Amino acid sequence: MVRGRGLLLVSVVAALLVTVGTTAVLLLVDPKQPKAEAIKTGGLAGGAVVALYALWLNDRRRRTEEARHELESEKVADERFARAVELLGNEADQVRLGAMHALAGLASAAPRYKQTVLDVLCAYLRRPFHHPAFGKRPEDPDRAYSGLSHEKRLEEVSAEHDLELVVRQTAQRLITDLLPWGDDPDDTPYQVDLTAASLVYFRLTGRRFGRLIARRAQFYGMTEFREVELSKPALFSGGAFHGRVDFRHGRFCGGISFQDVAFARELDVTGAQVATFLHVSPMPPAKVIGSLEALADVTYRVAPQGWPLTGDGRPAVLPDHVQQD
Repeated sequence: MVRGRGLLLVSVVAALLVTVGTTAVLLLVDPKQPKAEAIKTGGLAGGAVVALYALWLNDRRRRTEEARHELESEKVADERFARAVELLGNEADQVRLGAMHALAGLASAAPRYKQTVLDVLCAYLRRPFHHPAFGKRPEDPDRAYSGLSHEKRLEEVSAEHDLELVVRQTAQRLITDLLPWGDDPDDTPYQVDLTAASLVYFRLTGRRFGRLIARRAQFYGMTEFREVELSKPALFSGGAFHGRVDFRHGRFCGGISFQDVAFARELDVTGAQVATFLHVSPMPPAKVIGSLEALADVTYRVAPQGWPLTGDGRPAVLPDHVQQD
């Protein structure tokens, strides 16, 4: 307040000085002109100084209001986030679904929340879960009970299992929707941590992000990583793919680990590329379609005998500093 009054006083004094100075200069330059005209011109010059101060003051007030509005918006967003996370623990599946959509909407409206929302959705998927269909037909859970009557199916599968499966598949879809793809200019290296998660028909087709951690994860049904692009490592160590796996034309620039990974069905790596490092199990999948292209800077953590590899990155002999598992 004191500073504002001081600036106002300075602007008034400056306006008076400009008025007097302008009038004096005009009279000195042209003594014959009417004094009233000189004073009028000087007054206009002084008024311009006051007008500039008023414009500055108005702009300052506008910025203050914008800052206050932004602060209030952030506070509301934080409250929405906290409430949505709290509702994820609700017993009703429709409430959990609504909470997930609220989080996804918040991440879209406020990009600073995107990684946090991804972390929350991944944390939900890391919760222990087992559907009876996983044990009956893990390569295609949707067809595990085809041909059975509704009554027979209810004897094996509870409504809670089916409802939770729908919620989890919604979380998977929202994770996919939040990750950049196509013409999206977002180049943030988001991290997706699905350690020990149970995933059903998981798809990241065409997505671009940073690191994928899926150690000990269980993939049921067909899994699609077609045309995915990762700038950091993709880690599947100790996991299991119970259905078909599609890695076609994927780019794993940060390296990939298939250490101790079990493949129950075919693995399609047609056109896929890997850089930095490649860690594979000594025993390749029973059926591999296509060849994985190892780029020139690949370091192998184990000898990839039996894996269909192409490219200049394949060494004839492992480097001395690399140990075979």
